[in-house]
Amino acid sequence: MMCAIEAGKRGRSVMLLDHSPRLAEKIRISGGGRCNFTNRHTRPENFLSNNPHFCRSALARFTPSDFIALIEKHGIRYHEKKLGQLFCDHSSQQIIDLLKNECDAAGVVWQMPSKVSAVKQLDHGCADHINNKRFTIQTDRNTLTAHSLVIATGGLSIPQIGASDFGYRIARQFSIPVTTLRPALVGMTFSQNDFSCFKGISGVATDAEVSCQGASFRENILWTHRGLSGPAILQISSYWNPGTAIHINLLPQQALMDIFNAKKQSSQLLANLLANYLPKRLVHVWCNVILTQLSLSHLSDKPVRQFQDNVLKQIAKQIHDWQIVPSGTVGYKKAEVTLGGVDTYALSSKTMEATQVPGLYFIGEVVDVTGQLGGFNFQWAWSSGYAAGQAV
Repeated sequence: MMCAIEAGKRGRSVMLLDHSPRLAEKIRISGGGRCNFTNRHTRPENFLSNNPHFCRSALARFTPSDFIALIEKHGIRYHEKKLGQLFCDHSSQQIIDLLKNECDAAGVVWQMPSKVSAVKQLDHGCADHINNKRFTIQTDRNTLTAHSLVIATGGLSIPQIGASDFGYRIARQFSIPVTTLRPALVGMTFSQNDFSCFKGISGVATDAEVSCQGASFRENILWTHRGLSGPAILQISSYWNPGTAIHINLLPQQALMDIFNAKKQSSQLLANLLANYLPKRLVHVWCNVILTQLSLSHLSDKPVRQFQDNVLKQIAKQIHDWQIVPSGTVGYKKAEVTLGGVDTYALSSKTMEATQVPGLYFIGEVVDVTGQLGGFNFQWAWSSGYAAGQAV
């Protein structure tokens, strides 16, 4: 829609095809129904890609301030929740209505629901190519010809609302490479052996710092019946590679050894002492697990004053650097985005056009540009759509 708006404003004849009977379902369900539509602090560093500089041009040409201006033009009230994340006060439907109204004002023609069965590039010698048409698009309703074709089909995330691999299939059809795909911004699962003890604390959340592969995020983590979730886990999932450990600092706000040194003569049990700083249900399970791993189960019913310094240091290390290897993720059904996509080395960073296929463009999540949690992926949608809309 963002691309269609900008192309329509330039006087282009635009048709928007969508296989879904409902418009912009992913916007509708986002942000708990209030749509985290951008992030004030958007920078290229908030995005992952095999080509990390690719996003710079589009982000610079259509910024969060530009989208906020559009929001304010339509009288939509919004608020900042945290860390620059902007949400509608009322409903994500307001963002959908804004984009639909802007499309209509720009003369965009709609054809939905309408499924595309084939896309073909016209030969140079055919009449339609001479008439400045490059593609034919076969749908369940008709056959269309177009000078430009923009693929804005998203990724594999949330298939229950219609996500598919259509965009990647089109790229491969035209010999445009697609990078490795996997779920991102997604909860993590763990093996029975590592996590069976924690199943009883599903629903417990705590502030933590989670690190992996040089990336680190401090927000809440949430224990679930299958593993770990919460903002910090969703963030780190984009950086995690199968088989590697994630590092969790369960007490990022202070040094546990300082607490132990101040409580050396305490008669409290370890779990009861830690429960002053961490959720009680978590502490009791975690202490059992860690003391068992350290072959210190015999200390579980002993007061802290009976713990030797080297033991306290081992426990503190585990609290500040708990390492656990995920067995996987909860998958595309729950993932907010798809990591990877159409290889940006095959696209123009200024226009989003395929460098070897004139007139073919890829924008949004289908491209190998994946934002962190917090409105960045929507901003990429607006920015990449705007960039292509200036060129099609």
